[in-house]
Amino acid sequence: MNERDDIAADDAFAAKAKTLFDQSVDGLDGETRSRLTRSRQEALAAVGGGGSRWMQWAPAGGLAAAAVLAVVVFTPTPQLDELEVPEVATDMEILLTEDSLEMIEDLEFYSWIDFDAEAGDGEGPTNNVG
Repeated sequence: MNERDDIAADDAFAAKAKTLFDQSVDGLDGETRSRLTRSRQEALAAVGGGGSRWMQWAPAGGLAAAAVLAVVVFTPTPQLDELEVPEVATDMEILLTEDSLEMIEDLEFYSWIDFDAEAGDGEGPTNNVG
C-alpha cells in the first residue's frame, strides 16, 4: 500500500465514524441531549475559568523572561586578562615560607631592633655596646 491508499482509508474511516456518531446523536431523546449539552458547557466553563487566569499573565511573564535573558546574554563579561588580581601575599603564604622559620627563631632580635628604633632617633638601631 502506498501513501495515497493510506490517506484514502483514513478518510473513509473518518467518514464512517462521523456517520455513525451523527446517527447515534440523532437517536437520543431531548432530555439526554440537554443533559449532555449542560455537562459539556459546565466542563468548558471549568476549564476556561481556571486557564484564563494564568493566561492573562503569560505575556507579561514571557516579556520578563526575555528581558532577563537579554541582560544575561548582552552584559559584557570581563576576560581573564582584564581581571586585576592584587599581588598581595596572604598571611598563610608568609607563614609557609622557609624565611618565616628564621624570623621566628630571631624574634627577640627583631623585637630589640624595633624597640631600639623607637627609643633612638628613628633612623635605625643605635650602638649601645660600650
